[in-house]
Amino acid sequence: MYRLIYKSRSIMPVDWALVNEIIETSQKQNVAREITGLLLATRTHFLQVLEGSFEDVNRLYCHIVRDPRHHQVQLVSFTCTEKRIFSTWAMHGVGLFNFNREISEQLKASYGEEDGEVCFPTEEWAALSMIHDIRRSNG
Repeated sequence: MYRLIYKSRSIMPVDWALVNEIIETSQKQNVAREITGLLLATRTHFLQVLEGSFEDVNRLYCHIVRDPRHHQVQLVSFTCTEKRIFSTWAMHGVGLFNFNREISEQLKASYGEEDGEVCFPTEEWAALSMIHDIRRSNG
């Protein structure tokens, strides 16, 4: 089992329509590939976690890198792991642009700010910590 995390910059302002488009396509394709994961989005950036076999995750990442909806793709990590974090999600999306102001400010204080939005980390431990914080704040 492998986990890949990447960060990228959207070429257009991100809204729920774009996030839902990505999630719907991902869910359909990921079920057949046995890939699970999470997509975080601010108005300007994405952070995505993919889990599955080495071959499937690597193949999907190579496809994602070529997606014209984003650029400045940074590989945060690609590691072997014993179990999935997102075992029940073929792909789940969280739009940080929809968070209440208090949660957004807490995330900015912890992880920094980029273009007025929460800054996505470029280290695996920090990205996983952020995800944990977001899941906890969502109840």
